Amino acid sequence: MVRVVQSWDDGLVSDIRLIDIFRRHQAKASFCLNPGLHHDVRSFGWRHEESEVWRLSIHEICQVYEGFDICSHSMTHPCLTDIPNDRLQWEIQTSKQILEDIFHKPVNGFCYPFNAYNDSVKNIVRSSGYRWARGNRHDEESFPPADPFEFHPSCHFLDLDFWNKYDRLKLMNGVFFFWGHSSELTSESMWHDIGERIKGISLDPDAEWFSLDELLK
Repeated sequence: MVRVVQSWDDGLVSDIRLIDIFRRHQAKASFCLNPGLHHDVRSFGWRHEESEVWRLSIHEICQVYEGFDICSHSMTHPCLTDIPNDRLQWEIQTSKQILEDIFHKPVNGFCYPFNAYNDSVKNIVRSSGYRWARGNRHDEESFPPADPFEFHPSCHFLDLDFWNKYDRLKLMNGVFFFWGHSSELTSESMWHDIGERIKGISLDPDAEWFSLDELLK
């Protein structure tokens, strides 16, 4: 048996298509959002390869992510180890408050932007009422984490060794945790592939989807 969790970052318009796949196959997921970067209308974020990446508006995120776990990715996605303490507290504490006001439920998880954190950052995350925090250093055997404020995924969803890691963790009765950004799905073949991966996991009788909150409660 393998417990499967997935986490997706940044609150992007392309998450809508991704969520349609998840709903079709009853897959659970956690989405890490930056409430300070969502505006009254959809907004341009950056370019990824040849494509423009757009963020959802602040007014639609509640409906788009209905039924999925929400975690904070800070207010504005800075490198948290490079900012002063008062800004650090605002990025971590205020993002939690705003997301809880929007979604009307506790926000228990935090995702470190750029995987940048130190003891000071971790202490503020912990004292702000979060129960866990996610980095991006890949670790196949990260569960249970020695420190719930340094929880890492098994791999990125584009990892060429994705299925081998999945199979190894299934043999170990472990946790397979993958992450990514929907903006990285830049072709129809990639969208087809992620759909097949989600479908394959959902059809596996030896796999069960979990949210990060369920896994770390």
